[in-house]
Amino acid sequence: MVKKTVSKTTTVGLIVGDYVVLAADKRATAGSMVAHNRVKKIQKIDDHAAMTISGLVADAQYIVEQARYISRKYSLDLGRPISIRSLASQISLILQAYLRMNPFIVQLIIGGYDTSPHLFYVDLFGSLSEEKYMATGSGSPVAYGVLEAGYKDDLSLEEAKELAYRAVKAATERDSYSGEGVDIVVIGKDTYIEETRLFEKKVVKLQ
Repeated sequence: MVKKTVSKTTTVGLIVGDYVVLAADKRATAGSMVAHNRVKKIQKIDDHAAMTISGLVADAQYIVEQARYISRKYSLDLGRPISIRSLASQISLILQAYLRMNPFIVQLIIGGYDTSPHLFYVDLFGSLSEEKYMATGSGSPVAYGVLEAGYKDDLSLEEAKELAYRAVKAATERDSYSGEGVDIVVIGKDTYIEETRLFEKKVVKLQ
């Protein structure tokens, strides 16, 4: 039996200069209910790679653990970090292998730095593409529009972080499955930085 779901979240990724910037909202939903408001949808794979997740939670967690195992084993066997392309390709093969039998319902962005920054999109079919910027999840149409309007090759790192934040925040204003705040991760050579920006709660006073 094929599992059915909708990717209910918003995650984005972009490359600027020597860095990858990833961002994601913090709301987890169960049907129409907000199940949690402090979820981390950007998962660290190792010191040079991370993955944004959307889709079924159990499926995404399994894929994250597989990615961590692949990265650790490669490093132990060969004495150097796995390339981001090789990591994304192996995750793609796992998704393809299970597609007909018991597919993993996920949308993933895999980003990191090896000799240069890389950003890959992987869908539940195992399709793999390298991008300069990408958005996934139920809020992705809105987020992608913000990225398309604001992305330039010569953005500074701070401008790129702000663009990623604005893309996710814009999606949360139109997608009820996304919200609460935005996690941001920056990956570069010898750099892995995490940041969280929570939204202010709006107080409505009744007259």
